Amino acid sequence: MNNNEKRTIDSKYIQQHLANERTYLAWIRTSITIIGVGFLITNLHFSSRSTASLVADILAQIIGFASIAVGIITLVMASISYFKKGKDINQQTFKFPRVTVILLSLVLLLIFLCFGAYYVFVWT
Repeated sequence: MNNNEKRTIDSKYIQQHLANERTYLAWIRTSITIIGVGFLITNLHFSSRSTASLVADILAQIIGFASIAVGIITLVMASISYFKKGKDINQQTFKFPRVTVILLSLVLLLIFLCFGAYYVFVWT
């Protein structure tokens, strides 16, 4: 068996596939971080409450649940995107994932607004 018979279509674009894998792993780290921040805020709120506020309790729960949901959605979207990009690389039909980036940015913006509201109700 010679060298040409061992090559696959993936071998032709090895640099792009390795970059795709690094991007996927970065998205995995991002999803873990998003979930971790949600747990941190919720845990800090309920373990160090000096004043009981119903609004603050609700905001802390929303931040926790939203962070977990967004982290899971990020993980699923990253996995789907990884395989789609791998196929697109081999077919030389790669397109920038604008919708994914915009959607994740908007959802994270909503969570950050909840963080801001939480800060206003708890620390002021």
